[in-house]
Amino acid sequence: MTGLSVIGVPSSAGSYAAGQDQAPAALRVAGLIEALTDAGLAVRDHGDLPEQIWRPDRQQPFAQNAGQVTTCLQELADRLGPLFADGDTVLVLGGNCTIALAVIAALRRLSAGPPGLLYVDRHFDLNTPDSTSDGALDWMGMAHAFALPGTVDALTDAFGYRPLLQPAQVAFLGAEAGLATEWEREQVGRLGLEVTSGTALTADPRGSALTALGVLPSGPLAVHVDVDVLDFIDAPLAENTDCRNTGPSLDQLGQALLAAAGDRRLRALSIGELNPTRSAGEPDAIPRFIRMLTATLSVAAAGRG
Repeated sequence: MTGLSVIGVPSSAGSYAAGQDQAPAALRVAGLIEALTDAGLAVRDHGDLPEQIWRPDRQQPFAQNAGQVTTCLQELADRLGPLFADGDTVLVLGGNCTIALAVIAALRRLSAGPPGLLYVDRHFDLNTPDSTSDGALDWMGMAHAFALPGTVDALTDAFGYRPLLQPAQVAFLGAEAGLATEWEREQVGRLGLEVTSGTALTADPRGSALTALGVLPSGPLAVHVDVDVLDFIDAPLAENTDCRNTGPSLDQLGQALLAAAGDRRLRALSIGELNPTRSAGEPDAIPRFIRMLTATLSVAAAGRG
């Protein structure tokens, strides 16, 4: 059986505030590793990268803590390289959505063909320091992956590839154009990005996932999940609390991820934007999420075993 490597990125440096840094520990305390092992998976827990907690960056307010974020992602890519080279599937516990860049960078180093990215998120993350005033890099990650004008050079060039991704290597699943900035909508059209809406994902989780997967290249596949794609009332997990009464339930997201797990290209699943404080009043939310991850990764292991 191929191995499942788990690595945590307890960082909120690129976020709006602290919170996501607690996610890897919260998932472990809630029994993630034990659940994966009990499911028969050959789990190798590689621990966590150094903790980074968000603080206001008044020197670079429109791209806050960019140096920390860049260093963290470079370290993550370096840690992931040997795991992919050994043939493992990798579960990356964020942290925020910038971790997807490090996953793709590590997959590119395999020289196994251009990697594909299924980006499961309510947002496009195509903003730049010029297109939004909040300065949070966690909704600018894909802009840096595509090397859009106005991005931070240090992060855009962090892995030696500019751009890190071409538009044909990415399919967005669950994104809502109405929540995007005008700049983001312009980039989606200009780049010709593949987008499946949250409405379509909710209506047909498996079918929409298979359609999105079908446009991606034949190289290794990464799936990134921002938990704010979920209906927050069904599963209060996300840093973003605006996603109420819309979007897929946790069960519906699980159906989509099972479709991805059956794809033999799959090499990585990364989780972003989970803030454990959001589920304090719903103690079963994180255990439910763990059950979904376990089911997904069990199917992936069976397909590669």
